[in-house]
Amino acid sequence: MCRLLGMVISVGIRSNIAVYKGSEPILLSHLFTRPAHSIINQAFDSRLRLDLNTPINGDGFGVGWYDSVTDSELGQAPCIFTSVTPAWNNINLRRIAEKIKSPLIFGHVRASTAGALSETNCHPWRYGRLMWMHNGQISQFAKIKRRLLAALPEPLFLFPQGHTDSEFAFALFLSHIKDPKSSDEFSYQELKDAMLQTIRDINTWSKEAGVDEPSLLNFCVTDGKSVVCTRYVSSKTDEAASLFFSTGTSFYEHSKGEYRMVKAGRRQKIVMIASEPLTFEQADWMEIPSNTLVCITPNMNVLQYPIMDEFHNACPETLARNPDFVLRAGFHTSSSLTEAGPSTTVPHRRQMSSSSSAQVSA
Repeated sequence: MCRLLGMVISVGIRSNIAVYKGSEPILLSHLFTRPAHSIINQAFDSRLRLDLNTPINGDGFGVGWYDSVTDSELGQAPCIFTSVTPAWNNINLRRIAEKIKSPLIFGHVRASTAGALSETNCHPWRYGRLMWMHNGQISQFAKIKRRLLAALPEPLFLFPQGHTDSEFAFALFLSHIKDPKSSDEFSYQELKDAMLQTIRDINTWSKEAGVDEPSLLNFCVTDGKSVVCTRYVSSKTDEAASLFFSTGTSFYEHSKGEYRMVKAGRRQKIVMIASEPLTFEQADWMEIPSNTLVCITPNMNVLQYPIMDEFHNACPETLARNPDFVLRAGFHTSSSLTEAGPSTTVPHRRQMSSSSSAQVSA
């Protein structure tokens, strides 16, 4: 499975992702190299993945970021660095992580499920100012690939350079944006609507093609201002790939490799979304329910929307992992940092206090 990190998977759950979005830029190293459970360490120490048969994400990685200030010469597009080497063994990643700051970062470590081992198949991808990554798989993608290609307008037909279902899903998403090459920022509503239509198309074509296995669609997209992510599985009974989020006013290293999310005010200045928590402090993280879309707005509001389609489950907590599993994985509150002792509340039981929710139909 891939691992996602955005500080803003069945056979296919083999990546980790992470997203960072903050009012102030942060060094990449605070996400990728320094934390004890950084996305690099998750590449070989993934604790919440569904497919335990392939526990190492060593088939490449990618990191994408936006400049802290607008430069007319550099433009609005993000910079992306990818490699087919394991993230933990790439000296260049460690070098740039100590020298680059950004207010919006995407990170992805890959375990290949589709496509050859090549940089063109490494997440994230960009188109204009838009950036995209995916954890999971479109089940039996070959059965719907022709339908997907036929739905793409001419400018997007030749856009995919690799062979992954994830990049073709990005092309499909772009087809639902009015002007994906625009240099202007997109509203989070436009990104949200395009994301829901992308999921709807995949589900419709999969059903028509007789696909009999669920797809895992943890998608993330950003234009550098807004972020839209999904935790989704096309099933009412199966579990989606894990996805967590954390908000606060600062993310600091209180001891070597050990980080905390500090909440020193009513308004969050940092939002992180990740396949697995970057810290072992349970109080820092909340699990995003299965089949939910999350938006981070330009002014740092976090909005969650249950995706109301045929796979909606009115009680998503019934699909969540057993609390004992989460505790055994090591995600607990450190007794050395809280007078109350270890918390017995697992992330997905906590309520989202800093976000609002509404239902959306896919």
